[in-house]
Amino acid sequence: MEFWQPNSPLGGLAHVKSGRSRRESSWDRTGGNRDFAVVPAGETFVIADISGSGRIEHIWLTTRCYSEKYLRKLVIEIFWDGEENPSVRAPLGDFFGVGHAVAKHYISLPLNAVFGPRRGPKGPFAAAMNSYFPMPFGSHAKIQIRNESDQPIENLFYYVDYELSEEPIPDDVARFHAYYRQEKPTSAVQHATDLANPAPWDLPGTNLTGDDNYVILDATGTGHYVGCVLSIDNFDASNQVFTWPGEGDDMFFIDGEVWPPSLHGTGTEDYFGAAWGFPSGEYAGPYHGITLGASPQEHFGLWSMFRWHIEDPVRFQKSLRVSIEHGHANDQGNDYSSVAYWYQLGEHAPHAELPPVDERLPRRWPEHGLWDE
Repeated sequence: MEFWQPNSPLGGLAHVKSGRSRRESSWDRTGGNRDFAVVPAGETFVIADISGSGRIEHIWLTTRCYSEKYLRKLVIEIFWDGEENPSVRAPLGDFFGVGHAVAKHYISLPLNAVFGPRRGPKGPFAAAMNSYFPMPFGSHAKIQIRNESDQPIENLFYYVDYELSEEPIPDDVARFHAYYRQEKPTSAVQHATDLANPAPWDLPGTNLTGDDNYVILDATGTGHYVGCVLSIDNFDASNQVFTWPGEGDDMFFIDGEVWPPSLHGTGTEDYFGAAWGFPSGEYAGPYHGITLGASPQEHFGLWSMFRWHIEDPVRFQKSLRVSIEHGHANDQGNDYSSVAYWYQLGEHAPHAELPPVDERLPRRWPEHGLWDE
């Protein structure tokens, strides 16, 4: 009966299902209190290796590592149903919502991080990171953490909560994907600058192809895009007529279409749910927010933001190219990095290996008041 069908997360709680609840975690098998794993430098640790049909419902994870910027040096990978190329591949910090190897406190519907000011002898304690993205699998699921830093992960604490089902996963249930990309720096497109004090809408230059946009996702197959984390280091602002990089429009090219795209936005801050810049600085909502914000008045420095398409997934049958301009008509050359999140049926296009560690580390890093150039 349609009346009883759940139409919200709370609405489904009354429905009793036959699945079996299970958990993989780092609890101390000796009965003691060493409830963590140690992962030496250069090694990979599998936190979940599950056989059967089911769905991962929650991942909680926290780490302690004394390698600077280690949240960009540790990599999370997830494999579904025996695949050799992972469906999820991203630096750990970026996957959980904050770029630039920085830990921050924020809350959103599918991801959050719990973090405070507490410091140890060698820096900040890591955030507690949570994912509530549903992650179905048909026969097998494997989650692993790669330690690409020069120091061991001294403590790797984790929960992976999931359910197993006796029934096979329906054919129309897609698999979860997430993939990290970066462009450091983006290539600025030069435009004539004949206006002394231009308003944002008067900036010179046009973009009628999208070819030079920063690409967040380039997927082939059938599925729907559910959001992204975008991180920008606006270090090039002093060289620009207009220092705000947020004039860049978002563009979604669906199923191989050429210009114009099916979805065309009006500016970076608009796509991420704000307006007139990011006047409030850092904030977090269920579907959009700024997890890391530089000065809202000057717009220089590090930014990290999220936008979840929970109520408005972007559907594609053959392919999807999600892109955004870096500055108006791509006129700024700043560091961009991102994680795209989506669901799709069947095999995904192979995910390339991530850039080497040195290439993906942030140009500047605010921990301990230090800014590395």
